Amino acid sequence: MGWPLTIGGSMSDIEKDHDSARIRSFSGSADMALSVVCFLIAIGHIYVAFDPVLSELQRNGWHFAGFAALAAVLYPMWRGRSGKAAPLALDLTLGIAVAASAVWLTLAENAIYDRGVKLAPLDWIAVSVCVLGAIELTRRVAGIIIPILIILALTYVAFWGQFIGGVFAFPGLSVETVAFRSIYGDDAMFGTIARISSTYVFLFIIFGAFLLRSGAGEFVINMARAVAGKLVGGPGIVAVIASGLTGTISGSAVANTASTGVITIPLMKRAGFKSKFAGGVEAAASTGGQLMPPIMGAGAFVMASFTQIPYETIVAVAALPALLYFLSVAFFVRIEARRNNLAPMPDEGQTLGSAFREGGASFIIPICTLIALLVSGFTPTYAAVFGILAVIGSSWLTKNPMNPKAVFEAFVMGTKGMVLTAVLLCAVGLIVNVIATAGVGNTFSLMIASWAGGNILIALVLVALASLILGMGLPVTAAYIVLATLSAPALSGMISDQFVIAQLAAGALPDAANAILMFGVPEQAEMLNRDLTQSEASTLIRSLPLEVASPLRELVVPPEVATSALLSAHMIIFWLSQDSNVTPPVALAAFTAAAIAKAPAMATGVESWKLAKGLYIVPVLFAYTPFLSGDWLAMLQVFGFAVVGVYALSAGLQGCMERPFGWIMRIICFAAGFACLWPEALMINLAGVAVVLAILAWNIRFGAPRLAQAGT
Repeated sequence: MGWPLTIGGSMSDIEKDHDSARIRSFSGSADMALSVVCFLIAIGHIYVAFDPVLSELQRNGWHFAGFAALAAVLYPMWRGRSGKAAPLALDLTLGIAVAASAVWLTLAENAIYDRGVKLAPLDWIAVSVCVLGAIELTRRVAGIIIPILIILALTYVAFWGQFIGGVFAFPGLSVETVAFRSIYGDDAMFGTIARISSTYVFLFIIFGAFLLRSGAGEFVINMARAVAGKLVGGPGIVAVIASGLTGTISGSAVANTASTGVITIPLMKRAGFKSKFAGGVEAAASTGGQLMPPIMGAGAFVMASFTQIPYETIVAVAALPALLYFLSVAFFVRIEARRNNLAPMPDEGQTLGSAFREGGASFIIPICTLIALLVSGFTPTYAAVFGILAVIGSSWLTKNPMNPKAVFEAFVMGTKGMVLTAVLLCAVGLIVNVIATAGVGNTFSLMIASWAGGNILIALVLVALASLILGMGLPVTAAYIVLATLSAPALSGMISDQFVIAQLAAGALPDAANAILMFGVPEQAEMLNRDLTQSEASTLIRSLPLEVASPLRELVVPPEVATSALLSAHMIIFWLSQDSNVTPPVALAAFTAAAIAKAPAMATGVESWKLAKGLYIVPVLFAYTPFLSGDWLAMLQVFGFAVVGVYALSAGLQGCMERPFGWIMRIICFAAGFACLWPEALMINLAGVAVVLAILAWNIRFGAPRLAQAGT
């Protein structure tokens, strides 16, 4: 279970983070020196979290400096076919130069402003080394795609943007302005995203490292075995539970797959599941780890910063959707086990009580402490630090108490696991800064709204395609950041428009809103003077130009509805950004699982894509229902109907509930499942549930005999 922790993920992540051949190894005094540096970086971040002796810019700059130096040392500039890496002295020199440049720039800010935002020669050198170093180090830890995007972005605002026509034409900025904004802009290298990395993300990564070092990972597997091991399809359900709980520790689909998969995949194969299905289950379940609060693969922290919605609000409303996703995978596992007549696992003597006695305290107490502090209003930073202390204290109630050496090792593990994330998030700031500076995000959002014609479902398809394409080259967190910057405004506006449409159809628009419509679309005056159907109101609102639609939303949509729409838009994008983990031709987590299962990579990818259908169903619920509204009664109602609907869709796809059935019943299952999921239609939902329950009862009583047991 002691895999390094990462956030986001690409195939290079698993190669570099879990294959020691891709990372420079150290031993003896060199390894101890590196460990001491990692320990000091971690302690420094915790100290600054409690006593902000540095400004935000300085903290972010020093954060990048420390991890840039570590990245340069751990990830060689090159490694030849023989395995020989670049000279350590070369990488160490680059790391020191980038770190020194970052620190210099944090100290030079006031002097630059005093000169009228003019860079001195030393400033120019520092900016050049810092930006080029970020590009090079990102290439080492995350591949070539992000560096290419950074170069295209910076040269776009400085040079070639003025030579293209159309909506993306940009007059261009001076090189000095681009250099200054790349470092000191609100969204730049040391800006908003770096702040998230230097505070919440790093501290939660350390928290996860402490949980792993305390043996909490073993407890997760043991508890899952005790809870689900004796059920039909038990090994697969163990994988679902273990991956969900491991997601509270890690938040990385690839790391989840690599860590829990080495245990759960052989279990599933031994129980009779096919290799490709076992790999698909683990990949799909591990992808859900990034959707599971409280870490959510750094998504919760980035989302809170982008939307200004409190972190604790985001993780609270994210819990039910995450549970629905894991249930959707578990349904597939049980149905597959029933379809192939697989027997439960034999009793291996593991009970819930024995699992808790051996290691439960080191997981339950810290997680409960963390949740209690968040609910009580403490910041995530404070909650993470006290969670770390809770891990240390509670470990003494288990068979694996954390002594000073174990504490030191956990700090080192957390810091090394943060290297990729820290470099990546700071570097992505260079892209986000250009998007904000050039207004590309607003233009792209207008294009999505135009292409979709105001239809949210079409917009979701466009975002899903964009996320899949971005996911081919970007880690998930980076893909979410870029895509949210580009498309969240359009999605949020279209979701808010549903409220405007309902008010217009009900004749409940305020007089000022009617006046805006009269002046904005005078050709529709005759239509506005009579009662409109829902369809007519929808057509009218979707056809409004932005200069009319935007003020109309501000006037009609209540703040709480607008906030829910904004959160729904970001959560949609975040969920869809996960699809590159399980969707061919990329299927990053699936390929990792295929290697463990010794199954064909593409076949495993297809299985994982089918199992992870919740990634596409739940975002539709975000868009059309109050699933993220904060109204728990409404949220539970959506959740309850969705559970039945997802079960019916799973049964339809697999052609089985408790026993196999044919195509006619599969079609009825599909229809009933969609009826359960249909938004804002209680009678249709109830009818769908009734049909699903009737089919289940019929299937149990009169269904065909089960098929013979399948092999692996």
